[in-house]
Formats: sequence, structure tokens, C-alpha cells
Amino acid sequence: MKTNYDVIIIGSGIVGSLIARYLSRYELSVLVVEKQADVGMCPSSANSAIIHAGYDPKPGSVKAAMNAEGNKIWHTLAPELGIMHKKTGSCVAALGEEELPVLNELLENGKANKIPGLEIISGKDFIKKEPLINPLVSGVLWAPTAMVIDPFGAVLAAAENAVTNGVEYLFETEFTGFIFNDNTITGIHTNKGDFSCRWAINAAGLYSDEVAHKAGIRKGFKIIPRKGGYLVFDAAKFQINNVLFPVPSGLGKGTLVSVTTHGNILIGPDNEPASGKEDTSTTASGMAAIISGAKKLIPTIDERNAIAMYEGIRAKGNGDRDFIIERPDEINAFINICGIESPGFASAPAIALKAVELMKEGGENFKDKKSWNPVRKPFPHFHRMNMEEKAALVKQNPAYGRIVCRCEEVTEGEIIDAIHSPVPARTYDGIKRRTWLGTGRCQGAFDYPRVIQIIARELGIDETEVTKKGKGSNLAYRRTKWF
Repeated sequence: MKTNYDVIIIGSGIVGSLIARYLSRYELSVLVVEKQADVGMCPSSANSAIIHAGYDPKPGSVKAAMNAEGNKIWHTLAPELGIMHKKTGSCVAALGEEELPVLNELLENGKANKIPGLEIISGKDFIKKEPLINPLVSGVLWAPTAMVIDPFGAVLAAAENAVTNGVEYLFETEFTGFIFNDNTITGIHTNKGDFSCRWAINAAGLYSDEVAHKAGIRKGFKIIPRKGGYLVFDAAKFQINNVLFPVPSGLGKGTLVSVTTHGNILIGPDNEPASGKEDTSTTASGMAAIISGAKKLIPTIDERNAIAMYEGIRAKGNGDRDFIIERPDEINAFINICGIESPGFASAPAIALKAVELMKEGGENFKDKKSWNPVRKPFPHFHRMNMEEKAALVKQNPAYGRIVCRCEEVTEGEIIDAIHSPVPARTYDGIKRRTWLGTGRCQGAFDYPRVIQIIARELGIDETEVTKKGKGSNLAYRRTKWF
């Protein structure tokens, strides 16, 4: 195993993987270490999936600058990396005349942040565009540059593009500390041994405070985890056309109702304290609050049509809660990125490029890689093809003609693609996130046994070794019948 690298990135969420992708264009050896079994398993894949326009961050803040620039980049980056996305725009809906002044405040804030295309539309006109919205709507702030994205797909796309351009990923590899030479970081300690480097980058998300502390900086900074719960609705039961926000409160943007790239409807989040950074438990009270909040925007929502619920953890920092993106004066060869909460996903490309810029300012002399390929072509998605395309694919490879997940029409061929991809799926959840298998009405009830068999066959392991999400999550413990 190689142990010496130019750059080591701690964390494989959207920020870490985009940094890896941007660094892959240079003649550098880059390693990404991740304690989970796959990329993007924390906040990066459990969020609202929205590329925010950028009208609400405080003018002059790092958040405001990163959000505005990140939004611009996503509009070219998403198609370049083959990421599923929809240019929906978004709106903040005022209910009643008393909420209208807030729209004007947000409009002025957005203008200060130089967000293009913002306008206030009357409630009467917006109802024509969104017939299911609460008839009490008095006006909306329309933000045309917002869009929705497949969040895990975005992380995966960045990581795959990085890997095809020479970056290495190590999973189930937990960072435990830094190696120093005086005030310069020269490597890291992990549960799989030591690795040396010329640069270390903290992109650890929820754990970014702990990584910073081990570097000897930001001792007063702390991540205070908050839970954000969501419900996913069957796409066939009702449809909206946009991303709908309520007028914000002091606790955040409020409970939204949004389309998704996969055709479902998403509502959430709530805002509850978490017992720890891995507390993703759902609660009845939290889900009730989400439904109540969403019905203020779409009164006809029927919770009986919800097919899944989940919780994400937000990496909220203490203090003024602005993004921290820095090359600390106290220590050399270190880029520190902390407190990346909402609009972190929208801001991620700009944050990643800022990290590269800070390395340049720190004396790194980047040499372009002549073979760098910025384009990533995704594997086929059978359910998105027309009949002629499906027939041609099945003729090319009969595995695409064997449906494993009936709800989402996911084939054995797609599962095999995911297992042997540049960032390979090694778990059931890894397959699920890449193919959308098990996300329909049955939530995987019919596909589990077959998927376990395919993973075991392709990896050359026993079926009892297949896990849901990594070590300690085995799906089968023994055979009850031999065939």
C-alpha cells in the first residue's frame, strides 16, 4: 500500500470529493481518507437536495460569496459530471398580507448578494403556476437560478471523476491525528497506519471541529449537531412544479415542499437537537411537525402517501456560524474547512476552488496534467430510457433485461455497473444510492435477497459477508436453506 502523497483530504463528502476532483487536474498524488464505507454517507446525502440561489445569507459573509459563486458553477458542473438535476427555480411564499414585507427584505438581501433574476410575483399569478399552493398565498419571491440535484449522485460523480484522473480513496479509514515537524503537518495517523503528505485538508464535515483541534487550532470552535428530518412521497400521488419555501423564521428556512430529480416529492426538514453526531433517529413528533409545516404550503398533502422518512445531521458551528475556509497562520501545509452547514451543498464547488486557491497562496506550484478529463459519463439508467434504447442495451448485455427492483425498474446490469465502477459499491446502501433501487413503495422488501446474491457473486464473498452500510451491518447471518 502506498503511504506517501502530496495531498491528503480528510472526508469524502461533497466538499472533500470536489476538492479531490479539482486537484486531480494537476500533477499531484492525492489521497482521500474516509471512515465510512462509502462516499457521502453523512450530511452530503441527507439534505434538501437544493442548489440555493443565494438570496438569504448575510451580505459580505463567506456564506454569501460561496453560495452565489457555487450556484453559478453548478449550472455547468452538473451536466459536465453527468449529475441528475432539474432547473426548477425556487420561491418563498408569503401567506397573508402580514408576511409580504419579509419578501421585500429577502429581495433586497439577494440584490446585495448580486443574485440574478429575483422578483416578487403576486399570489394570484403564482397560483396559475402552482395550483396546489395554499390559496392564502399573497406573493412569492421567485429565484430562477435555484435547482434541485441528486445529492449522493453529485458526491459520487465528483469522486468518480477524481479517481479516473488518478486520485485514490481509502474507505473505513479513520483519521486519528496529525504528524508534525515543528509547526508543519507532514502526515496523518489512521487506524490503517500512517500516511505522509505535503498538504493536509480538513473536509471532515460533522467532525471538522475535532480534526481542527488535533491540528492545534480553533480550540473554541465546536460543531453543534442538529437533526433535520424529511419525508419522501410517492411520485404518483401528487405533483408540484417548483421548490417551495415558507417565509423563514429565526430557526432557519422552514419546512419546504420540493420536487426531486427522481420524480418524488420531498418535505422537511424539522429542526431538532441531536444527541450526537450520529443520531439519525426519527421521532413521531418531528415527523408530525414536518407534515404540519408542509401543509401550510400545500394543504392537500396526505401523509398516507409518504413512502420513506429519514434524518440528516447538520454541521452547525457555534459563534457567528459563518463558513470557515482558511490556511491558518499557526500551522503550515494545512487547509481548514469547518462549519459548512446550509447552503453548504450549493456552495461546495466554490469552497473547493477556494481551498485550491489557498494552496497556491501557500506556495504550491501547480502543474497541469495533460491527460486530465473533466467529463464523467454516468452508467445507463434503464428506467430513464425509451423502449428502443432499452432493447439495444439488453441486446448488448442481457443482464440489463433482468429486473431486480420492480418499483424503480432497476436491472441486474445496473447493479453490476455500480459494483465495478471507479468508486465501487460494496454494500446494499451503496447499490441503493447509485441505482435508486429500493426507494419505491416496497422500500426494498422484494429486492434484498437478489441484491445480496449479486453482491456476493461479484465480490467473490459469502452472502453472510454482505453488509447494509459497512462493518457491523451484515444483512444475513446464516443460511436457513441450501440450494
